[in-house]
Amino acid sequence: MRTVLMVAEKPSLAQSIAKILSKGSCSSRKGLNGACSVHEYSGSFQGQSVRFKMTSVCGHVMSLDFIGVEARGCDVVVLWLDCDKRERTSVLDAVQPVMSKPGGREQTVFRAKFSSITDTDIWNAMNRLGEPNHNEALSVDARQELDLRIGCAFTRFQTKYFQGKYGNLDSSLISFGPCQTPTLGFCVERHDKIQSFKPETFWILQAKVFKGKESALTLDWNRVRVFDRDVGQMFVNVAKTSRDAKVESVSKKEKSKQRPQALNTVEMLRVASSALGMGPQHTMQIAERLYTQGYISYPRTETTQYPENFDLKGALKQQANNPMWADEVKELLSSGLNRPRKGNDAGDHPPITPMRSATEAELGSDGWRLFDYITRHFISTVSQDCKFLQTTIEFNIGGEDFSCSGKTLISPGYTSVMPWQGIPLEEALPVCERGDVFTVDEVKLVERQTNPPEYLTEAELITLMERHGIGTDASIPVHINNICQRNYVTVENGRKLKPTNLGIVLVHGYYKIDAELVLPTIRSALEKQLNLIALGKANFSQVLQHTLDIFKRKFHYFVDSINGMDELMEVSFSPIAASGKPLSRCGKCHRFMKYIQAKPSRMHCSHCDETYSLPQNGAIKLYKELRCPLDDFELVLWTSGSKGKSYPLCPYCYGNPPFRDMKKGFGCNECTHPSCAHALSSLGIGQCVECESGVLVLDPTSGPKWKMACNKCNVVVHFFEQAHKVQVSSDSCDTCDAALVDVDFNKSRSPLPLGQTQHSGCVFCDPVFQDLVELKHATMRHPMHRGRRGNPKKPKDKMAALAAYFV
Repeated sequence: MRTVLMVAEKPSLAQSIAKILSKGSCSSRKGLNGACSVHEYSGSFQGQSVRFKMTSVCGHVMSLDFIGVEARGCDVVVLWLDCDKRERTSVLDAVQPVMSKPGGREQTVFRAKFSSITDTDIWNAMNRLGEPNHNEALSVDARQELDLRIGCAFTRFQTKYFQGKYGNLDSSLISFGPCQTPTLGFCVERHDKIQSFKPETFWILQAKVFKGKESALTLDWNRVRVFDRDVGQMFVNVAKTSRDAKVESVSKKEKSKQRPQALNTVEMLRVASSALGMGPQHTMQIAERLYTQGYISYPRTETTQYPENFDLKGALKQQANNPMWADEVKELLSSGLNRPRKGNDAGDHPPITPMRSATEAELGSDGWRLFDYITRHFISTVSQDCKFLQTTIEFNIGGEDFSCSGKTLISPGYTSVMPWQGIPLEEALPVCERGDVFTVDEVKLVERQTNPPEYLTEAELITLMERHGIGTDASIPVHINNICQRNYVTVENGRKLKPTNLGIVLVHGYYKIDAELVLPTIRSALEKQLNLIALGKANFSQVLQHTLDIFKRKFHYFVDSINGMDELMEVSFSPIAASGKPLSRCGKCHRFMKYIQAKPSRMHCSHCDETYSLPQNGAIKLYKELRCPLDDFELVLWTSGSKGKSYPLCPYCYGNPPFRDMKKGFGCNECTHPSCAHALSSLGIGQCVECESGVLVLDPTSGPKWKMACNKCNVVVHFFEQAHKVQVSSDSCDTCDAALVDVDFNKSRSPLPLGQTQHSGCVFCDPVFQDLVELKHATMRHPMHRGRRGNPKKPKDKMAALAAYFV
């Protein structure tokens, strides 16, 4: 029997698609990587009985060994990669070399095109399989390679250069990106306009008139404003020559407010930020969850026009019983749908559409708010336009023209489901006609000032990025999130993006050295070339090489001219020697080194002019003034808090591994020194009960709430609370090969049987310790590494007991 391998982009998608195609009869198992499941079932493919294997890549992965193993011996591969350009080439590169060789020219690679996780869409995709688009994959490969090579080169250079000179940059990475940097440039450009803004005083004429006993009517001056007070006063004097306001004309015009175009990604992100207060990255995460759960169609699309064969009525019927909009939907189904406005067909996916009904209880707060908007937007696209009557009355007072206008609702149309876009209620204008005369109540000169622009909102930034071709619908949220994460901008009230000193200095520095590094022009031109690759109209290698040649020259010029940016840095940031507080002694000069807490946290010896890296996302303390036996540096303690994990480390060894089997970033809990009292050989207890390569290491500073923590994953084991002393013995357990532990309790608090105060045993196997051990996860993750005693055996029975305590 032939085997068909099907690959989805995410494990949840693979599970949903397999469930639909197998009609719920598939069997599931964990894949060889332990993360991505494999769903198997028998069925028919191109008229033959076959065995289907459905699996996934685990996110956008760099290594696809797992997929290659699962593909071994398969005859056909079907890509279910969200109909998106990403990952296809990588998956095929991993799969095709190990597949069975076809006879003749038989097609063995297929692509499923789908836009929602519904039975109909999935079966339609399966019955209409096509071929992967090689040009689209090349376009993505070019974009990824260019962004990676250009970004890494600039980022590595400026990070090392500036973090070695300044102590309070407060950013773990001084990154550059061909899309990220122009995105920051938009924010700083607005900041510069605000800073350079000089308010101007202007004057307007304000007139109030009334007729009979009716309330006064405030009129707008048709000249709008003047910037010379004397001129404004002259017009006031002219208008005051008459006590009558003569009606020159009354016009009534029926107008309409157009229903929205169908929803694409960029518009969804704009509205989510401006109206729902949700950041773009968060919005996309929620949208993708709604999609994988089958509530909405694929959320990454540039298209704002439904195809002719799209079942609008079927999608609308799904919402007919939802009490939030049931009345409006039933009315539309009864009276007939209005054809959606013509929009842009980008040829990717249909607009974002609700696929089934939902409630807030099902989706949660943010999920419901986004789904609510998506659904209301969809209903609006098939509703009538909002219609209103606009009335304008023109007045003349002493030769000066004034006017007032008002709107009266005729038909709410789509605003009945999007009420925030409705016509606001206004006080009705008085009934009058040409030639009527009103009495002037007052005419006065009002002084006002021009206002500076406000900081860019996320919604405005998204618009600018789309307009200038910076990023794609999928990557725009990532670029905005990056400039926030790098501490280049902060998100203020109203989702406004305010640049930090670091962000401002970087952009001004780029302008000073090479403005094209921050302007959107080069990236916009590159995106056009990448789109031509996708269409088969441009050569992949030529575009790649030409762009790399341009940026290579720009990089060398940037390196040679870095002093121009450094001059700006000097004004805004403190030298590293003047930053931080003394903490521990240097092993070279034995003087105190300073601990610099601002990101990235590090130690600096001003006497030796050396800087030493430290673990991030935690606190650093002095470790009992103890020294490393290898280099005489005082040890420091990294901790993620009382509920997390802690371990000592040598500042020098952390960045300069002393042994071949150690890597940069190892603490003492991974050090393979054979006799050091702080090393793995002295404090390691046994293999982690959860991960394969980690070792549980005693935290000697944790008493009286003692614990051991894995030096690879975030497992923490609490044990022997209130013990006076806990030590790791040199003896090993006969059952599991873990190190024995010597425990000493105070007599008044001993939980040991028969009032004993001391006991030595295995924390995994000893029944005396059975109730004194509890497994938890640390509140913060930190990458840690290799263990003690090679590969000790996992204690089977005790592991099961520990797992029962897992939280």
